[in-house]
Order: sequence, then structure tokens, then C-alpha cells
Amino acid sequence: MGLSKKVTILDYGSGNLRSAQRALERTGAEVVVSADATAALEADGLVVPGVGAYEACMAGLREIGGERLIADRLAAGRPVLGVCVGMQIMFTEGVEFGVQTHGCAQWPGAVTRLDAPVIPHMGWNVVDAPEGSTLFKGLDADTRFYFVHSYAAQTWTGAADAKLTWATHEVPFLAAVENGALSATQFHPEKSGDAGATLLRNWVDSLD
Repeated sequence: MGLSKKVTILDYGSGNLRSAQRALERTGAEVVVSADATAALEADGLVVPGVGAYEACMAGLREIGGERLIADRLAAGRPVLGVCVGMQIMFTEGVEFGVQTHGCAQWPGAVTRLDAPVIPHMGWNVVDAPEGSTLFKGLDADTRFYFVHSYAAQTWTGAADAKLTWATHEVPFLAAVENGALSATQFHPEKSGDAGATLLRNWVDSLD
């Protein structure tokens, strides 16, 4: 048995941190919840959670210098996992209630409101994962994950070799992206039962 992987959940005032911590601890990882730059930079993996409004998440992130921490990790090829709004803020901008908010700009494109009669998209849904996905390894095509969101990235203009996972709520949207050291899910793995546990274990197992 090797040493357990060290994972930091970035605490910037957003996200269900304790449930994410418990879910990651069940993978065997050593998990801390912290806003500390050293903890964020030195961990084997950094998780960026997020719930609520894009604008509020970015404000909280900027307060602790989180944007730079994410950029520095990724520039060094160090893994980052964004969850829910933590995925959305990886894109260039979010548009909510007519307000444009600049994001972390790790991926090009905007996060916009889903054009669906019932919003938010809340509950269990299947996803269409690509061949060779690390996150979805060992999971069947009919596996369901737990979503709760009104906004999403609905197009991809980033790297051609990124692995894209799509889902549909009246319209198609990105349910997950795997792009080098940066991965993200629009759904909540920590609320997705055994399927989410498998996905988190796959991510932790992939950490160097």
C-alpha cells in the first residue's frame, strides 16, 4: 500500500464542504478543508466546490486569492477538480440575471441559463461519458448522478482532445470535462451515492 493521497478542499465560503470532505475521505484520501495557499498548492489534488450564484462564488474565490492558486496549480500540471459552480467558474464568464461575471478563464466560453421550462434542473440524471474517461471508469451508461443547477456550459470551444461528458435537461449541457490536470463535474459527486463515490475514487486514484 502506498501513502494516501493528500486532497485539499478549497474553503472560500461556498459549497457543501463537510459532505465533500466525508465523500473524499471514503476514498482513502487524507482530506483537509482550507483556504491556506500552501495547503492548496502542495496537496496532490485540489477540489474547488461551489453552490449558489456564479458572481458570489467568484467574489469569495478572489478574496482568498483562489483564482491565482488554481492557475498556479494548473500551470504546474497539478490536478484540480471543480464541482457544480466550481466547474462553472473555470469558464471565462458566467451570465446570470443579465450580469456578466468574469471567471477563472481556464476554459473559453460562457455559462448561461438552461432554456428549459422547469428550472432548476434538480434530481438524478444520466450522462453520456466518452471512451477513455478517467472519471467515469467502470460506470455503466445508465448510471445516474445528482444535479441541482439552473445554469451550465452548453458549448465547448476549448482543447480538441478534452474528454467531454454531456447530459440533457431539455437542452444538452456539459456534465463533466476532463482536460489535462483540470477536471470538473456539473453534478454533485458527494450527493450521488455509489456512483459519485466511484467517480471520486477514480479521480483520487489518478493523482500522482
